[in-house]
Amino acid sequence: MTKSTKKPWSTKDVMTQIYDMKLWGGKTFDFYSGSGSHDPKTINPYLKSVITFLESHNNVLVVCDLGCGDFNIGKQLVSYTKKYIAVDIVDALIERNKKLFKQNNVEFQCLDISKDELPKADCLILRQVLQHISNAEIKAVVKKLNHYKYLILTEHIPLGTFTPNKDIISGQGIRLKQKSGVDLLEAPFHLEIKNEILMDEHILEHNKGRIVTTLYKLF
Repeated sequence: MTKSTKKPWSTKDVMTQIYDMKLWGGKTFDFYSGSGSHDPKTINPYLKSVITFLESHNNVLVVCDLGCGDFNIGKQLVSYTKKYIAVDIVDALIERNKKLFKQNNVEFQCLDISKDELPKADCLILRQVLQHISNAEIKAVVKKLNHYKYLILTEHIPLGTFTPNKDIISGQGIRLKQKSGVDLLEAPFHLEIKNEILMDEHILEHNKGRIVTTLYKLF
């Protein structure tokens, strides 16, 4: 008699369940990407710094947002870009966004960023996305980054020094409980860059770490 084996959940399955079960909060919302995408103390300084960057390029950059979520952040950046390509892994979320946000220069795509070919763009936004996925998936994403001139990366990391890039299973949680966080310049990722600029750093209350946004020029 053979044992039945359950097929492991894919990252798409996990992320879909997170939204279906409101695991990031927002019980009154149809889709909610967490307080990190809605708390004014967190998002307003971020938006200011990114808008300043986009304006410095005369609002002509094509931007690709990997992990656009409920689009509460992206919708406030669209007007500062030539084109805004918003990507997420959850089908129902992308279909919802297509119905709600119909600007001429916005395009929504449902992709698994670790497996699928990524859209062409000048600037890539990865905002609190890598922190939720495994090292293997991050490695797959990093291999695709050399097609972009700029990367705006936001990660939730511990206060002070920490051990970077401890592995996790892709899902709701992040590496903070392991006193770790994602650092693409460190092993096992070793992202090659031309330079980097700290765009924004927000210290969270109650010793819950910090949210750091860094601009990387990749070529």
